[in-house]
Amino acid sequence: MSNHLANETSPYLLQHAANPVDWYPWGAEALARAVADDKPILLSIGYAACHWCHVMEHESFENAATAAVMNEHFISIKVDREERPDLDAIYMQAVQAMTGHGGWPMTVFLTPGCEPFYGGTYFPPVERHGMPSFTRVLLAISDSYRNRRDSVNKTTRQLREYFDSGSRLGSTDGVLDRPVLVDAYRALAAQYDAARGGFGGAPKFPPSMSLDFLLRYWARTGTEFALDIAVRSFRAMSRGGIYDQVGGGLHRYSVDERWLVPHFEKMLYDNALFARLGVHLWQATGDDEVQRVTRETLAWLARELTSPDGGFYSSLDADSEGHEGTFYVWNDDALTALLGHDAEVVLRLRGQARRGAAALDVDDDQGQLGHDGEIDRFALEGDARAAGAGDAEGAGRLGAVEDVRYGGFRQAAVLGDVAHADRGFAARLAVFLGHVQNLAQDRPPGHGESHTDTSR
Repeated sequence: MSNHLANETSPYLLQHAANPVDWYPWGAEALARAVADDKPILLSIGYAACHWCHVMEHESFENAATAAVMNEHFISIKVDREERPDLDAIYMQAVQAMTGHGGWPMTVFLTPGCEPFYGGTYFPPVERHGMPSFTRVLLAISDSYRNRRDSVNKTTRQLREYFDSGSRLGSTDGVLDRPVLVDAYRALAAQYDAARGGFGGAPKFPPSMSLDFLLRYWARTGTEFALDIAVRSFRAMSRGGIYDQVGGGLHRYSVDERWLVPHFEKMLYDNALFARLGVHLWQATGDDEVQRVTRETLAWLARELTSPDGGFYSSLDADSEGHEGTFYVWNDDALTALLGHDAEVVLRLRGQARRGAAALDVDDDQGQLGHDGEIDRFALEGDARAAGAGDAEGAGRLGAVEDVRYGGFRQAAVLGDVAHADRGFAARLAVFLGHVQNLAQDRPPGHGESHTDTSR
C-alpha cells in the first residue's frame, strides 16, 4: 500500500510513503480536499535524520489502528522542514505560542483554511509521563472541531491577534546602538553557566551565535569576561561527548548540563556555525586547541557531509543499526580491542566500566588522557582513525538530503574564513553553486509554491 507520497523526492517524505496513513504532501490537492470534506488538517513536520520522528513513525504512523483514526477524521499532510523551511517557521511559531516549546516531530492541527488551533511535538502511543496518548489527542481534536467549532475559532482568532501584536512590536526604526548591545551582553552574562560553559541547564544546545556575539562585544568594548565566556564555552563543548572526539563534528545537543551525553544526530548548520565561531576565536586568541577543533570540524564537513557534486548534505541520522547513537558509543570490549594496553587508563579515567556504553569525552586542560601525560589523546584518535573507527561512509548514517540552501550560500561564507581550505573542495563547491544558480534561473515563476496564504 502507498499513499500520496510515493512520487516525492524528499527522503523524509519517502520514509513515510508506505505508511497506512493516507499522507499527502503540502499542496493544492490536500488543501482542497480538507475544504471539500470539512476536515481539520493534521500537519506533521520533521526531517530525515530526526530520531524522535522515527520513533513516532514506528509507534503511531505504522500502526494500522492509529492510521485508521487519522484517515477517518483528518487530512494528514507530511512536510520535510529541510524542503519547506518557510512552513516549518510559520507553524513552529504557532506551536511555541500555544505550548511554550517546540521541536520535531512537530504535530499541528489546522482548520481547512490552514489556521492552527492546537499543536505539540512528539506524542506517545499510550499515556506516559503525564503526556496523553496520540490516539486520545486525535479523538479529542476531532470532537472539538465537530462539536465545539466556536472554541476552535476563538483559538485561531487569539493566535492571529498574538502574531499581529508581535509583528507590530518587532517593527522598529530604532538604531542597534551601544545600550542595546550592553543589554544583550548583560542578559547572556546572567545566564552563563560558569561551572560548565554555555547557558542555562539541560538540555543544552550549542550557542554558537551567542558566543560569536560575545566575542565581537569583547573586540568592541574590551570586556574580558565576554571573551572568557566564549572561550570557556567553546572548550567545554569541544571536550564533551557532544563533540565527536574521534571523527570530529558536533552533535545536535546535550541531554545534560555537562555537554556529556549527546543526542547523536549531526546537523550541517550547527557545525557551520560552530566552525565559524572557532575561526573567529582562533583569530582573537591564537589558541591551539581552538584551531585543532575547528580544523577537525571542517575536515569532518568535507569528508562526511559533502556530496560528490560539491553540495552539502544537511544532516547525519542519529540512528544506526536500529538504535540511537550505536555508531558513536563505546563499551569496554570495543575500547580494549582498539587501544590494547592503553585501554586500561582510558576506562579508569572515564569510569567506563561503571557506565557501560558511552560517548567519548575529554575533560582535561592539556589534551592528555591520564595523569602526567600517560596517554596522548591525539595518538588515541590516530589509532581510532587508522582502524576506521571514525569513518561514517558505508555505515548508512547519511540523512541523504542534499540541501541547496545550506549547500552553497551559507556554508561558502564559513569556508571562506579558513585560509587552509582545500582548493579542490572549493572548486567542487563553486561548480555546484553554478548548477544551483542555473536551476534557479530556469525555474518557472511560482514553481513549487502554493497559492494558499500560510501566514494567516
